[in-house]
Formats: sequence, structure tokens, C-alpha cells
Amino acid sequence: MSKFDAIRPFYDAEVNEAIISSINHPMMKALMNFTFPEVEDSVWKEQLKKTHSIRDFQCNFIYNSVQRVLEKTSDGLTTSGFEKLEKNTSYLFISNHRDILLDTSLLNASLFEHGLVMTASAIGDNLVTKSFIKILAKLNRNFLVQRGLTPREMLESSKLLSEYIGQLLLRENRSVWIAQREGRTKDGNDATNPGVLKMLGMGSDEQDLMDYFKKIKIVPVSISYEYDPTDALKMPQILAEANQEIYIKEKNEDFITLMRGVLGPKRRIHIHVGDVINKEMDAIKVEFDNSNKQIQALAQVIDDSILSTYRLWPTNYIAYDIVNQTNTYSHMYSENEKSLFERRLEMRIDHNNPLVLQSFLAMYANPVVNKLKYENVV
Repeated sequence: MSKFDAIRPFYDAEVNEAIISSINHPMMKALMNFTFPEVEDSVWKEQLKKTHSIRDFQCNFIYNSVQRVLEKTSDGLTTSGFEKLEKNTSYLFISNHRDILLDTSLLNASLFEHGLVMTASAIGDNLVTKSFIKILAKLNRNFLVQRGLTPREMLESSKLLSEYIGQLLLRENRSVWIAQREGRTKDGNDATNPGVLKMLGMGSDEQDLMDYFKKIKIVPVSISYEYDPTDALKMPQILAEANQEIYIKEKNEDFITLMRGVLGPKRRIHIHVGDVINKEMDAIKVEFDNSNKQIQALAQVIDDSILSTYRLWPTNYIAYDIVNQTNTYSHMYSENEKSLFERRLEMRIDHNNPLVLQSFLAMYANPVVNKLKYENVV
């Protein structure tokens, strides 16, 4: 048994058997009927039976699913920065995280369109407890990040994960996507957890950590949605944390969030890929000889890239003006856009709970606050 079997996606040799085992699952039918509404079931089933690799599955099926999601639930996806990446080259994409499935799906669709290496993507094993979802994740080149472990188990799991990510990047020439911190950002404040970088560094065979990070070619990614389809779903956890309570998820909460993220309205979406972090590594290496301080400095470089390139939408400016009781950014949105946002607020949020109202607005306003640190937002 391979040491990575517990966390890796399917090998191509396993793909066809996995597809055939789930071809009659109701969720496979729902996915294919959504993706190919004009096509008879027998046609897509026949095509699936001929699929023998993850790439074929992604390009022939998942890519089309993503296009349908964009068509049905958004006003379109725009991108920037992809032209700077080199073909046939693997990168470690470290990204802010808004949506469980779409962040990586949209990035991979964009990489595919630009003829670039698509990613293997990290996903928490708590999100794939349903057998079909786990099969679908492994068919879509997701690898598992194990959750809910003891400190000793966490250390072993982190070492294994780091080694696997290193193997993908350096031996298999496979790009990797990982979120800058565990879980989706719920308050609009995107920040890199140094613990994620420490985990990545565990696989290093270099004397200096920065040399290893240069070798794996880190690329920061910022993704922004005009409307977060799961915004209201994030409120109970924010409320619990504000009251210093332990938040316990409802049964099927992750699955409901996953589906709402895919099918809920988003309006416009933008993905920006930053520059490969290279010369900054050299500067960090010169300035700090302590690996913890180096990691803190690298986390800041990643944050600077993500926050400074994050695309702001009218919803962000509207929320900022409401929170601060100002018209500072009124030139960045129309009265109609403001009315739509306020209507969403009325429909989704309990106005009798000021903390929920404040948290909801902050989720949209904080990206403006963060961007102000880098430039005059206009």
C-alpha cells in the first residue's frame, strides 16, 4: 500500500472503475442533467464509460459543469495574471478561500483555458463524508486534509501531506492549490496562517526553508465574488465565536453550504494570479536567520499580494459606506445596486440582532478596509 493512499486522488488506472461504480447514483444523474440538459442519459453514460483519466473527466465533464454554473448563477468570470505563468510548469497556488468547491473549480477552468497545468487541490476530509462526494472529489484530483486529529496525529498527518505536496510539485510536475488558512474566510479578512507554510516546509530537503519555497514556485491567488452565495450561512458560526461559544455544525451543514455555494447567485467573479514569489525569498533569507520569522515574513508577502490585487465590487463599497455612515464611495455604485444590496440584507439577516447585521456588513466591507492599506481605493 502506498503511503499516500489515505489522502491521494485516484490514479488514472482507477478512474474508469470509480466512474462505473457511481454512474447510476442519483447525484451523478443530477450533475449530468444539470450540465447537459439537452442530452439523453444514455449518451452521457456512454461517454462516462469511455473515460479513463482524471484529465478526460475534468475536461469533458467538470469543465462543462463549471461553465453551466457560471451561466446559470453569475454574470461571468474575469481573470488576470494567467498570461505570466509558463506552460508545462507546476506552481503552488496559495489562495484566499471563499467557496468550498468553486474556488478551485474556477481556477482550474481558467488554467485549462490558458493551456496551463491544472491543480491537485486540498479539501478537508470533513467535506467528503458522503461516499459519492468523496468519489467525485477524487475524480476531480482533490487530495484530503485530515481534520479532527490529536496533536500527535496532526503532526504525522502534516508530514505526510507536506511530503505528498512536494512529490506532486517536484516529481509529478503537478500544480497544487491550497487555501491560505483552514476553512473559508467568513469575515472578509483574508490572512495567511503561518501554520500552513510550516506544514508545507516539513517536506523540505533544503538547508534553508526559503530555498525550498523558491523551488516549489509559490503563486498567491485572490478570488472575489460580487455576492457570496453562502454569506448568510456563515453568520451562525461568526455569532457563536463572537459570544465565545463552541460552534457545532448542524447535520449536513457542510453539504448544504457546498450546494448553496455552487447554485446560489454570485453576479460577477474575478480571479487574479500574482507573480511567483522569488526575489522576496532572497530578501527574507538575508533579513532573518530564524525559520519562524522567515515564515511570518513570507505569510506577509502572500497577504500583501492577495489583498492588493483583490477585485472590489459595488457590494464592498456599499457595505463600507453603510458601516461607516458615509458616502465616501457612492461614485462606485448606482442607486439600483445599493437597493439590491439592501434588499438582500433585509431578506437574509435578522435586523433585531445588531451583531449579525454588523458581521454581515463587515464581511463585504472589510476587503475595502484591507485594500486601503495598499492604495487609495477609487
